[in-house]
Amino acid sequence: MCLAVPYTIREIFDDGGARAVSGGVEAEVRLDLIDNPTVGDTVLVHAGFAIQKLDRGESEELLALWDEINRAAGTSAFYD
Repeated sequence: MCLAVPYTIREIFDDGGARAVSGGVEAEVRLDLIDNPTVGDTVLVHAGFAIQKLDRGESEELLALWDEINRAAGTSAFYD
């Protein structure tokens, strides 16, 4: 089973990489596999690569579900 984690793009680099954040954790991710990424987009990241860009509705729904999972588990919010 594979797991892709939603990240929000904070900065895009000239080399096709980006700085993104998920739950307060920053990571450098590659954007080579998605079209027209922009700062503020939520993307699903697997193995360091953004594999899908979520539209605003999908993004809000997914982040709300992650928050619900974390509340049920008694952990802090997973995303900013």
